[in-house]
Amino acid sequence: MHDDPPPGDFWVFAYGSLIWKPGFEYAERVAARLAGYHRRFCIVSTRYRGTAEAPGLVLGLDRGGSCHGIAYRVPARVAAATLAYLDAREIPDPVYRRRLLRVRLPCGTANRAVAYVARRDWPGYCRLPPSEAAAMIARGVGAMGSNREYLLNTLAGLHGEGLADPALSRLASLLPAV
Repeated sequence: MHDDPPPGDFWVFAYGSLIWKPGFEYAERVAARLAGYHRRFCIVSTRYRGTAEAPGLVLGLDRGGSCHGIAYRVPARVAAATLAYLDAREIPDPVYRRRLLRVRLPCGTANRAVAYVARRDWPGYCRLPPSEAAAMIARGVGAMGSNREYLLNTLAGLHGEGLADPALSRLASLLPAV
């Protein structure tokens, strides 16, 4: 079951590739913080960032902690098309649940935003030690490209906004040199 945004403009919370490759029209883009969830490479990818022979990992929002990311305000006139685009991109397989979660914006206001949360009951959900996750990320390449680039682009997108993610930085430091 997925949460639907209210009619009119709505917010989308980006924590991974949507930071650096949103692919949809938006009226506003701001840094945001989501409490109660953290960003984690916790979904095995055999299509987008890996293959069956060399699986990769993709990010999901997992329970606990907090997460800095980007909030996009989607105008009402493109709301339906944007939601359809995001669902097709994020949940072609039901690895995520679309949720409405409260995010805090820089001005101090809290808004509910669409966010795609990892399903812990999904067979491809995992919680690996950083060294094992980095090894999978290092070798994963799928239909959407290199798993390494996905990690590094996400870090670059966060850094470009003045945001940090120590866990992602640690994974990047564990990647072998190319």
